[in-house]
Amino acid sequence: MKKQWWQKEVVYQIYPKSFNDSNNDGIGDIKGITEKLDYLSDLGVTMLWICPIYKSPMDDNGYDISDYFDLAPEFGTMEDLDELIEKAKEKGIKIILDLVINHTSDEHEWFMEAIRNPESKYHNYYIFKDGKEVPNNWRSVFGGSVWEKVEGRDEYYFHAFGKKQPDLNWENKEVRETLYNMVNHWLEKGIAGFRIDAITFIKKDLTYKDLEADGVDGLVKCTKASRNQPGIEEFLHELKRETFDKYNCVTVAEAPGVSYDELGDFIGENGYFSMIFDFKYADLDVASGSEWFKRIPWTIKELKEKIMASQMAVQKYGWAANFIENHDQPRSTTKYLLNEASNEDAIKMMGAMYFLLRGTPFIYQGQELGMTNFERTSIEEFNDISSIDQYHRSIEEGFSKEEALKIVNLRSRDNSRTPFPWNSSEYGGFSSKKPWLGMIENYKEINAEAQVGQKGSIYEFYKDIINFRQNSVYSDCLIYGDIAPIDTKNDDLIAYTRHNNNETIYCYFNFSKKGVFEPLDIKDKKVIFNNLKDYEINEEGIVLKPHQALLVTINNMGEV
Repeated sequence: MKKQWWQKEVVYQIYPKSFNDSNNDGIGDIKGITEKLDYLSDLGVTMLWICPIYKSPMDDNGYDISDYFDLAPEFGTMEDLDELIEKAKEKGIKIILDLVINHTSDEHEWFMEAIRNPESKYHNYYIFKDGKEVPNNWRSVFGGSVWEKVEGRDEYYFHAFGKKQPDLNWENKEVRETLYNMVNHWLEKGIAGFRIDAITFIKKDLTYKDLEADGVDGLVKCTKASRNQPGIEEFLHELKRETFDKYNCVTVAEAPGVSYDELGDFIGENGYFSMIFDFKYADLDVASGSEWFKRIPWTIKELKEKIMASQMAVQKYGWAANFIENHDQPRSTTKYLLNEASNEDAIKMMGAMYFLLRGTPFIYQGQELGMTNFERTSIEEFNDISSIDQYHRSIEEGFSKEEALKIVNLRSRDNSRTPFPWNSSEYGGFSSKKPWLGMIENYKEINAEAQVGQKGSIYEFYKDIINFRQNSVYSDCLIYGDIAPIDTKNDDLIAYTRHNNNETIYCYFNFSKKGVFEPLDIKDKKVIFNNLKDYEINEEGIVLKPHQALLVTINNMGEV
């Protein structure tokens, strides 16, 4: 594919509620982000993805929007946002916002009018079904039926996610046009684009028929009939034509349910979006991202296979959005490194592994510090509605309370939503007031102040690898080069090549606690990146130390 401006970006995801509290009310805010632009600029990121800051009752922490044109007062004012956009621009940092257009909050004026007056045009903005009985047996992503009864009427409304998140009726042309006008409004404000939430849910199976149950609750997950359904292509083509195409913006879609043979439609030369997130390797530890209790054992070999399958499929059609953490996932340290979650060498190795894949890298706040999962002792300590649902579903499925709590601790979205630790003071310098969500226990050891400027820290490693990707003689190869898997002798290695014109870089990442030998039959080998202090190469190949990341090329490659 031809080069695009957004391929060179390094994106940093901010969960605003937990990033930095400027007014000390226990909740992060927009001014708090502005205060930390120097930190972000020093790290080397070039784009910020800010999770929803729109007006919302915060049932799902902002993914339930009550006004698309206004901001949540706890986050600040429109003037605060304008200031952030301008000051970020001065530092060479672009802003993208979350776009949530599958559903609104039940406190949005459209929905409230739809409930007040079933004869109103807004009633057709949502999906309602008449009847005394629940229309079908579909289960929402957050548990329970997708149908919620309208009080005082024999009528139900549809919600693929929480009951306070009624789905919009995309079959209604007026709904679509209203949303497009809103999207254009934000693009005209000067943002660089959007991360688009749950976009594959906008088309439903309009028969709304019962399906075979897949749980003890007698329900079936709604994704089988309300995700990436035939006909969605018409909506997505129209969305792109009426909005994104007019602005040369970047779009990153949360698009679960898209098969690899459909990628050409989604991210090809004329695809609906610039990039999509692929969750197939992110969910390798569970049977489904919405069923945490169905745990699956996995190996590094399987992780490699899933990552490389994703990379090769995306390469065939377009461009990847690479991540190991986000606001919906647990911390990568605890998830992928297991008992090595505090091993700094391992954290750096894993960071390099994903960061140098083909595609635009996304860093989630705190990832650059090596933050870990928490350990909560009671379900009452959780805020995330999905975590609470999974706890109760686990018990319904036969797990004990102790087992259910363990499952939730491993996968909870709250793991990544704990307040950012800026220093070791009370509440980690995030706020002077008790934060909205409990701090991670180890924040006094893992915090920004302890790492910024500290040689050998995880933060400084991320800073170095960003600079290596962006500004070295190998940048063209690392950014635009093709990728191909290396068939390794050792199953605990993830290895691949990056190739551009006449330059090939051999990339090795040892997830093992043991040293391993890998043959590499190239003459005049040159190590160009190493996360450890030393390395060992010989004529036959390379010796990788435990948790070593090593990039090797031919000695005369990349010279200027």
